Formats: sequence, C-alpha cells, structure tokens
Amino acid sequence: MIPFPDISPNVFEIPLGGMTFALRWYALAYIFGLLLGWWLVTRAVRTPRLWPGEAPMSAEQVERLLTWVIFGVILGGRLGYVLFYQPGDYLADPLAALRIWEGGMSFHGGFLGVVVAGLWFCRREKIPLLPTGDLMAMVAPIGLFLGRLANFVNAELWGRPTDLPWGVVFPGAAAQACATATTACARHPSQLYEAALEGLILGALVLWLAWRRGAFRWPGLVMGTFLAGYGIARFLVEFVRQPDAQFVSPGNPLGLAWHVGGWGLTMGQMLSLPMIAVGLWFLIRARR
Repeated sequence: MIPFPDISPNVFEIPLGGMTFALRWYALAYIFGLLLGWWLVTRAVRTPRLWPGEAPMSAEQVERLLTWVIFGVILGGRLGYVLFYQPGDYLADPLAALRIWEGGMSFHGGFLGVVVAGLWFCRREKIPLLPTGDLMAMVAPIGLFLGRLANFVNAELWGRPTDLPWGVVFPGAAAQACATATTACARHPSQLYEAALEGLILGALVLWLAWRRGAFRWPGLVMGTFLAGYGIARFLVEFVRQPDAQFVSPGNPLGLAWHVGGWGLTMGQMLSLPMIAVGLWFLIRARR
C-alpha cells in the first residue's frame, strides 16, 4: 500500500482580520481548466484548415461563451448534486443548497448546466449547435483531468478497499472505516483512474480527431466521441469507486442506487448510460 502524500488542499492561506482566506487546488483546477479550454477553442476557430467553411464562431464570441459556461458549470454542478445525491437533506434544509463552500458538486449536473448554457448561447448568438458542441467537447477533458487530480489532493471520492500494491491509505475516519487494529485501510485511487481515462486518454483522442483527422468536418463527431467515451470510462470506474454514503446500508453494502437481488447500478452508472446512448447516436449521425 502507498501512504497518502503530505500535501495540503490549499495552495496558500492568508490570515486577515481574524479570518483565513485560502486558494484551494480544486478552485485552481476549475480556473486553469476554463482558461486552457478558452485558449484552445480560440485557437481552433482561428485555424481555417480545421473547418469545411467558416468557423462556427469568432474569437470574441468564444469569450462570451466562456462566461455562460462558468455559470453552467457552477449552477448545474451544485443543483445536480442536490437533486441526484441528497434531495432529502436539502428538502429539509433548502438554504443548505446555497452553501457551495461546504462542497458537493456533480459532474453530470455540471454537464447538464453547460448543455443548457450552450443551447441558450447558440440561440442568442445565432450560431450552429453541433460545431459549438464539438468545440466544447474537445476541451472538456482538460477540466476533468485537473478536477480529478484536485479530488485526489483533497482526499475525496476515493475508491473501495483493495489489497493491490498501488492502494492508497487515504486520511480521515470515513476512509479508514475498514481499517483493523493492526492494518490501515488501502483504497483504489479512483480519482487517478478517472484522471487517466476521462482526462488523458479521452482528451488525447478528441484532440487527435479534431486537429489531425479533420473531425470538425463531420458535426457531432467530436461531441459524440466525448459523450460515449466519458460515459464508458465513468461506468467502469464506478465498479471500484466508493459510492456516496447515503446509498450504503446494511442490505446494500455496495451502495447501488438501483438493484434487484443484489445486482444493480450505482448512481454514477445510471447517469452515465444516457451519455453513452446519446454519444453513440451522435457518432452514427455524424458519419452518415
């Protein structure tokens, strides 16, 4: 097993007037992910060889799209967590949904938020939907990669217990609930699995399609690849990822959100299946 590295979730802390202001790695991942995505999309729309005709938007429109995406990620991610994972708790205390500094974000919710923001932006700016979706899908793995690394640094969203040699001993009572008097509990570093699959591998694939294979000539191809690729990666990692505590019970130790006779799906798998189906539909449609 591998001991968890001695690293703070904060990049730096500044004490000021009896309070402490801190920049967290997780926030930095969001900032860098959005900025790198904006830079790459701007470069793509300024590269004529990537498009069969004119690029779907101007560099100035990319800047305006970034603002909409930021709101979509934050609002969608928070609302998705509230609705998908802990609806009962937030119905009992609705104001708790506003306390985003306490944590709790859902990728699937953030994805839906970005979809809504993108649809509204395209309608407002009168630009084509599918090429815009392809541009957004091309850079999404950047944010996923950085976000999953930040999850690891925060020692959150770890995996199920394992005796594999790369199992990590995460700190905290919840992570060590499976420890014994003589042995610490090692868990799958599922955040790093997702960073590799959803970030590095999927990111390399969509960038290769866009920049080397001329995929923007078939609207929806890059977006379909991303949707299906992310859905498959997340579905597989869910087998070793520790489910959210609210789904775990004595009769359901695997934390399945839907199950019959001990067989079923986690919430992450249930939310990934529609992404796989929609992604495959876009792939089939793009290649016709």
